[in-house]
Order: sequence, then C-alpha cells, then structure tokens
Amino acid sequence: MKLSDVKPEPMKKKRSKYGNEKTSCNGIKFDSKKEMRRYLELKGMYDAGIIKELKLQHHFSLQGSFKTVDGKRIEKVEYIADFTYTNEKGEFVVEDVKSEITRKNPVYMMKKKLMAAKGYMIQEV
Repeated sequence: MKLSDVKPEPMKKKRSKYGNEKTSCNGIKFDSKKEMRRYLELKGMYDAGIIKELKLQHHFSLQGSFKTVDGKRIEKVEYIADFTYTNEKGEFVVEDVKSEITRKNPVYMMKKKLMAAKGYMIQEV
C-alpha cells in the first residue's frame, strides 16, 4: 500500500460537553438552538417595545485578577450572561438559558451565588 492510496477520513464533528448544537441566526452565533430561540423571543419583545436595552453576552466581573503572597497570578473571575435587558417594569434582568444538567454545574452554581452577592439574580430559562 502506498501513502498516496490512503484517503483521509472526514473529521467527525466533536460532540459538545452537554450535547447542545451550536447554531447561528442573523450572523449571531449561539451555543444552542434553545438559546437562539430565546433570543428570537426577546428580540420580538424588544422590537415591540416591551423590553429595552437588550444585550447579548454581557460580562460581569466577579473578582479581579491578583497575585498571591508567593507571586502566583490568579486569573479574574467573570460571569457572562446570555442576555440582559430592562423589562417593562424598569427592572434590570440577567437571563441565562440553562439545561437541568448545567444548572447543577458546580462552577455555575458558585458564580450564581457570587452574582447574587452583587445584587444580580439570574433568571434561568
């Protein structure tokens, strides 16, 4: 068998950690179809004037980076919300599309508590 006779196999698409399928809509990439559907719902509400200031992938700083006493650098801790907006009552809303599995993720649970300590309650969809 010659090297030229070997045909490369097409690469299989790597399955995501939680089984979600990345997708896009209107040039915006989403981590799941569920997240894209929620965006379309919120976009409709925004266009109708029901909600205001709709933002995607809003970053919240939970802890700045720092160096330990022995000089080791500790990275900053951020929470990235799927959506933020102001609802019809004028309240600031932080919203995340989560499956039952990801709601139980220890890192997510810790960040959710840190967000609550800063006064932000995450609405899970």
